[in-house]
Amino acid sequence: MVNHSSPVDFFLLGFSEHPGLERILFVVVSISYLQTLVGNTLIILLSVLEPRLHSPMYFFLSNLSFLDLCFTTSCVPQMLVHLWGPGKTISFLGCSVQLSIFLFLGTTECVLLTVMAFDRYVAVCQTLHYATIIHPRLCRQLAAMAWVFGLVESVVQTPPTLRLPFCLHRRVDDFVCEVPALIRLSCGDTTYNEIQMAAASGFILVVPLSLILLSYRAIARAVLRINSAVAWRKALGTCSSHLIVVTLFYSSVIAVYLQPQNPYAQKRSKFFGLFYAVGTRLLNLLIYTLRIKEVERVLRRLLGKDVDSRESRGRAA
Repeated sequence: MVNHSSPVDFFLLGFSEHPGLERILFVVVSISYLQTLVGNTLIILLSVLEPRLHSPMYFFLSNLSFLDLCFTTSCVPQMLVHLWGPGKTISFLGCSVQLSIFLFLGTTECVLLTVMAFDRYVAVCQTLHYATIIHPRLCRQLAAMAWVFGLVESVVQTPPTLRLPFCLHRRVDDFVCEVPALIRLSCGDTTYNEIQMAAASGFILVVPLSLILLSYRAIARAVLRINSAVAWRKALGTCSSHLIVVTLFYSSVIAVYLQPQNPYAQKRSKFFGLFYAVGTRLLNLLIYTLRIKEVERVLRRLLGKDVDSRESRGRAA
């Protein structure tokens, strides 16, 4: 049976067939979400308030942190409610908003990671001209381009997905409203939507990833020409965090959006989707805060000042 009008709500099945797993996931997701909120907020504040971090790399990193904050907040609170209690419903409006935000932020992240790869390429291969090429105005333009690309993708792909003739049972075999899950929920012909999803996913994934690989190919060639261990260490320190983040992002996205259509792959896709929505956000934070020395130094300096001020107040009392 098919409902041709907008349904009142959807049922997000998630991991409801495993109640014990839901309790464990509730604890894990709660801790990860709190760490993501606090850590990314701290990175944004440090990038704005600390003069030492007023550089293109930290400008793009603060954009990535803001994106991660928005992404997790768009799905994790509702996910926690569903993991803890028996209610698994989401309104049609809520599902529509969540779907559009996922498409918007997912596409923006693809483009933003490409922009960050370009920044790393200029930092390594055009070191003497870095400040001239990557100037503040260009940084703002590149960041704006990433957000606009995401908005366009969301506007293009969200309406056709929501106009699908959904089955009356309205059970979405996922924990969030995403394009693959909503296509599976349809009882009508989804050929156009599947072709559109494949074309959009291919373009959004392949083009940025190709540009990232080209950037790192040029970086590797430049470092090999120098033939210096010091240059290798410097290039590794400059690019390793971004490379790890790119690997995590593309691995999880490909696992979610390019899975074969069979029951086993769908179950596996839910775990990859959970990792993409929660795990990669926390790992992004850990990778950048642990591997970038400037962030560590600023944090230690601020914490050191705080400790010193407390000790001085204690002595004065």
